[in-house]
This record gives sequence, structure tokens and C-alpha cells, in this order.
Amino acid sequence: MVSQPPTLSLAPMQDVSVLPLWRCLERRGGPDLYVTEYFRVHRDSHPEKAILRSITEMPSSKPVIAQMIGNDPEHLVRTTRLIQAATDCAGIDLNLGCPAPKVCGKAAGGALLRDPELIRHIAYELRPVIRGTLTLKTRIGFESPDEFDALLDLFASLPIDGLAIHGRTVREKYQSPVHPDCIARAVETLPFPVVANGNIVSVETALAMHQQTRASGLMIGRGAIRNPWIFAQVKAALSGSEIQIPTLRDLRDYLIELGEEIQEEGDFDNETQLVHRLKKFTNYIASGIGEGQLNEELRRATSLREFRASCDRYLDGDLPFPADPADDGKLFCGFRELTL
Repeated sequence: MVSQPPTLSLAPMQDVSVLPLWRCLERRGGPDLYVTEYFRVHRDSHPEKAILRSITEMPSSKPVIAQMIGNDPEHLVRTTRLIQAATDCAGIDLNLGCPAPKVCGKAAGGALLRDPELIRHIAYELRPVIRGTLTLKTRIGFESPDEFDALLDLFASLPIDGLAIHGRTVREKYQSPVHPDCIARAVETLPFPVVANGNIVSVETALAMHQQTRASGLMIGRGAIRNPWIFAQVKAALSGSEIQIPTLRDLRDYLIELGEEIQEEGDFDNETQLVHRLKKFTNYIASGIGEGQLNEELRRATSLREFRASCDRYLDGDLPFPADPADDGKLFCGFRELTL
């Protein structure tokens, strides 16, 4: 039997996995599946209109999964019904992996891994009301990878359709190499598809993750912000086709286009607000270019004129876009250990 290539999906990333980015990705090939930034769920919450629009106004027929974050089964069920009434999302995903202190401090996101019975309760309450797939996005433990075997037993017993695994613990956040061996163990033991996530920042790391885990899907986050061609490149590599390498000028055009999309989508009081919004993306996009000077200039920019002048100064050329970001211990960390 010929093995199927892994499904490629865009990871949910708060404040950056947004409709303007999705539009730019789609023009460059895009993933097979999109996952929204998370809908915050609590007693007084209502699904955020901007996130709903990322589903209803997505300019393609590709499936979109709506992710939620919260810990109250009643309100998660209520929010699921509201999201499904407003959109034709392909499924619902529950966030069990966010390491942000403000999230974990509210016993949500990655903190739920410390309460397996609550995870079970939530899954069984959600399953009957979801008309598409029910999936979870998790990490391999809260404190230590030693917790993962017990979590695997829990996940195997739940009425879910799939699991995306970020191969780090909650405590490791994003500042460590991933543990592909844990993901491989999940692939071997769980009765549903497993998606591998974490430190996939290039074609090389995507192929390495697939080879080491044999996961049915690869989920790419920060690497896709930096390199919007990555999905097309990975598909080409998996099929044995020629991989198209963008130039620095292609990257400049992407940056300018992303700025235009964000400006059209947002409600900004002034140009400085727009430029500051763009910096949430440029921290990733400029990584590994100009020995950090491009990123420094973009961080100091307060006007579109300054922003575009810096892009022109560093990116107006035909040199190839570097395959790897800078391994800086902050935004991108430990990916060089994920090799073939």
C-alpha cells in the first residue's frame, strides 16, 4: 500500500493566525487545512466576530477548524453551538497546550493537562453537539515528558477524531528542541490520526518530523509566518517535484502585501498603530536576514514610509530567501536538532 502524504495545516497562533495572513498564504499555495486562533470561552464570552469572519470570509473552499480555549464544559458547549450556527466550520478543536502564564493561571490551555478528568468531562460533553470533527491540540506534558504515557491512555479513551501534538511540555514553552519520539509513540498507539507540531520551520525540518514520527499530518506555525511558501515547498519535496525558492524581493512583496491586507482589515486610528500591528509578524518574517539589522529597523519604524524603506534596503534583490531562520533562543529555538 502506498502511504499517503501528510496533511499540512496552519497552526492556531493568537493574534497572527488571522484572515489577512490566510489570504497571503493562499496566494502562495497555502496549507490543506486552517485552524483559527482560539475563541476565548468563559461565563460571559461570545465568539469573537473577527475570528468568525476568518471562517466565513476565507477565500477558498479549504476546511477551517475553530479552536476554543476554556475549562467550563457548559460554556464550551454553548460556544460550540454559537460557532456552528454562525459558520460552516469543519470541526472544533480544544486547546490543551497554550503555555502563556495568563492562560495557565486561569486553569485553561496547557494547565488542563494537570486535570485529566476535566478533559474527559469536556470531551464527552462536546462530542454530541459537534457536527464535524472533535480534535484536541496538546503538549506532551505540563512539567515533564514523563507525563506523556498517562496522557496517551487518556486520549485513547476519549471520543475524539484526532490529536495535534506540539512536541514540547508546557514548561518548555518554545525554548527547547522538540521530542519527536513522543509524537511517534502517539502515532503507534492511538486509534485516530495524529498531527505533529513544533519546530517545523523549513522543508528539511518538515521532512525530518515526518520521517521520525510518521504522523498523518504536519502542523506549521511560526515557520509559515516567516515563509508563506513553505506549504508548497513541502508538498513539492514530498512528491519529488522541484522546490521553488523565493527571492528576497518575493519576501519584500509578501511583507508589503500583508501590510495592505492588515490595513484593509483593521480599524486603526493612525499609521503608527498599523505599523505596530505589523511588527507582530515581522519579528518572525525578518528572522535570519541581514544579521538582525532588518528586524531592528522594522522594530523602530513608526510610519509606513520607514517600514517600506527598510524592506527596500534589505530585500530589493534576487538573492534566495534563506531557508532557515535565526536560531535565537527566543522566536526560533532548537530546530536544528530536528534533522534527517
